[in-house]
Amino acid sequence: MRAMLFEAPGAPLRLAERPVPQPAAGQVLLKVEACGVCRTDLHLVDGELPDPLLPVVPGHEIVGRVAALGPGVSAFCGGQRVGVPWLGWTCGECGYCRAGQENLCDAARFTGYTLDGGYAEYTVADQRYCFALPDAPSAVELAPLLCAGLIGHRALAMAGDARRIGLYGFGAAAHIVAQVLRHQGRPFYAFTRAGDTESQRFARELGAAWAGSGAENPPEPLDAALIFAPAGELVPAALRRVRKGGTVVCAGIHMSDIPAFPYDILWGERVLRSVANLTRADGARFFELAAATPIATHVQPWPLEAAQEALDSLRRGAIQGAAVLVP
Repeated sequence: MRAMLFEAPGAPLRLAERPVPQPAAGQVLLKVEACGVCRTDLHLVDGELPDPLLPVVPGHEIVGRVAALGPGVSAFCGGQRVGVPWLGWTCGECGYCRAGQENLCDAARFTGYTLDGGYAEYTVADQRYCFALPDAPSAVELAPLLCAGLIGHRALAMAGDARRIGLYGFGAAAHIVAQVLRHQGRPFYAFTRAGDTESQRFARELGAAWAGSGAENPPEPLDAALIFAPAGELVPAALRRVRKGGTVVCAGIHMSDIPAFPYDILWGERVLRSVANLTRADGARFFELAAATPIATHVQPWPLEAAQEALDSLRRGAIQGAAVLVP
C-alpha cells in the first residue's frame, strides 16, 4: 500500500510502499476513504510534539471502510464506515481512566503520532476508539469532524452556556463551531491574523456578528473566547475582551509561550483553561449533535501524495475550512 511517512522533524513527508497492516486482537483494518489534514500534523512535522513514533504515518481524522476484523472484534462489521480520532488507546486502569478522564491518561497513545494514522491507503485501529459513521455525507466531508469537530465541540462545552463567543483562529475547528453556534442562535465573533480579509469574509458568510484581527476590539464584550490558533500572545488579548466572569479556552495541543500579563485582566473571576485531547463520550455526544445540526464542512481535497503540499498550504493560511487527503 502507499503511505506518507514522517521520518524526522523538518524533513518533508515521503511517499513509501508498505505492507498492508494486519489487524491484531481487538483491531479493525480500514481501507481509508479520506483523512483530514490537521494543524496538529504541522506541530508533529515541525518537531513541536515530543517523542513521536518514527517513522510514523501521520493523520488522525480518518474515515474508512472496515476491510478486515481482528480476533475478538464485535463492534463493527465488514464494509461498515468507521471514523478514527486522535485518541487511539488508553490503559483503562489509571485514576484518570477510572474517573472518566481518559483524555488525561499518561499512557495514552495517539493516532498519527504514537500510532500509525491515516495518510495511507490502509490503517488499523482499536475498535474501542472508533466511531460508527453514516454513509452520507461523503467521506471527505466527514473527515474534519474527527478532530476539528470533536475538539471544537469539547472547547465549546468548556465555555458552558456563554452567549457571545469569540473564535480566535478561523480555521477548520472554528468554521464547524461557528455553524453550531449559528444553529443555536448564539452570536459569534471571528478573530483572524491581521490583514486576512479572506478568512474574515468566510466567517461573515457563516454568520459572524463581527470579524476582525486579533488586535481589534469587538463591538461588545465577550462571554467566552475559544482560542484555536497556536499563538500564546492571544491569551492576554482574549482575556482583555471577555467580561468579568467570562472564560478563555485554549483549544490546541500546542501553543507558543504565553507572555506575562497583568493580574487585573484575569481578576474579576475570569477563567483560563485548556482542552486536552478528547474522550469517547465527547465523540458520542458530538456525533449526536452533528446529526441534528446543519453542519456543512468546507473542504479542499488533495491526493495522498500531495500531503506535504497540503500541510504547506495550511501553514500559510491558504485553506478556508479544512484540507482532506483522498487516497
